[in-house]
Amino acid sequence: MLEPVFRSGETYAIDRDISGEDALAYWFGPERTVFVYEDGGRILGTYYIVRNQKGGGSHVCNCGYVTAEAARGKGTARAMLAHSLETAARLGFRAMQYNCVVSTNTRAVGIWQRAGFETVGRLPGAFRMPSGEEVDALVMYRRL
Repeated sequence: MLEPVFRSGETYAIDRDISGEDALAYWFGPERTVFVYEDGGRILGTYYIVRNQKGGGSHVCNCGYVTAEAARGKGTARAMLAHSLETAARLGFRAMQYNCVVSTNTRAVGIWQRAGFETVGRLPGAFRMPSGEEVDALVMYRRL
């Protein structure tokens, strides 16, 4: 599930030629708690939650989400978001922040906005698409 998303190079700031082993090491990285979303034994998505910063910023979490191709547009991302917001609050986080939301990922941007996230920063041209086009990256934030 991770491989097609990372290889596309359109939503994650990860090298497109990342090995399968390194992709899993990234997803299951230090301090990350990983969840899967499944229906009838089929894994439809996955997300991780981790503190966004250490020390004085440790009350804010960060999450990464991947939806299986077959599950896109069927509410999987919204369900994972709802679960992550509940989990974050239960773990004691006070806010959630996304550091690099690719502005052309309009489906994700819309889901996050409808869930109360605000764009608190715009990094002009900070993400290079596989075509070479540089698009904006958004910093999105929501208090819990």
